[in-house]
Amino acid sequence: MRLITDTWLLFTNYVSSTLRQPVWIIVSLFTPICYLLLFAPLLDKMITGGAPGTNALTSFTPGVVVMLGMFGSLFVGFSIISDLRAGIVERLRVTPVSRLAPLLARALRDACLLLVQCVVLLGLAYLMGLKANLGGVLLSLVLVIPMGVALASVSYALGLILKSEDAFAPLLNFFVTPLLLLSGILLPLTLAPDWLQGAAKISPFYYVVNATRALFIGDFNDSSVWIGFLLVTVLAILAVYWAASVFRKATA
Repeated sequence: MRLITDTWLLFTNYVSSTLRQPVWIIVSLFTPICYLLLFAPLLDKMITGGAPGTNALTSFTPGVVVMLGMFGSLFVGFSIISDLRAGIVERLRVTPVSRLAPLLARALRDACLLLVQCVVLLGLAYLMGLKANLGGVLLSLVLVIPMGVALASVSYALGLILKSEDAFAPLLNFFVTPLLLLSGILLPLTLAPDWLQGAAKISPFYYVVNATRALFIGDFNDSSVWIGFLLVTVLAILAVYWAASVFRKATA
């Protein structure tokens, strides 16, 4: 009960702090919106033969939603590095707050922000002519949110371990670029040669993107859907457990 109370109090505090600086919400939306506005129109003549009642946006938007989840979650670790430098994490040691509450509150705040950003992005896509199954779109949000929680937890853990933006930023960029390209976020990897399709299967986001695309066309029986849900659930549990262990050591 104490954990829930502490998490809720910290969550409201973190949300209030974020709303006082809404520019960060807009900044994280900038790149996905640019791809949607400036790249998606190029695909109308490239992607053909899709499911009936769909268009190029039906294939492209799911990848952009996953991209938003990746970029919006992986870089939140910068805030914990800032808190470390300001002594905020250190002061948690002398408070009666549950040691796990700060992590859970941050992850919950990040999940809510990601949900809002995804809704804004999808609203723009519909204005541009997106044709997608509404139930599938809603389920895709259920799929992306735990992925965001997993990545945010990993980001916080790495921030606490590295304690430096100079080390944190290059490490993220080193892993994000190949994961982004191997996930088929921009274009379906069915267009890729066999060796690239094989290499893509090492990326967990490859399965999330495939699941999201299947949901957008209403193919709920596609095996990629349950694989995607199973994968993000396992990743979220493992990531939160690891981050919680790192957080407890940092505040012990």
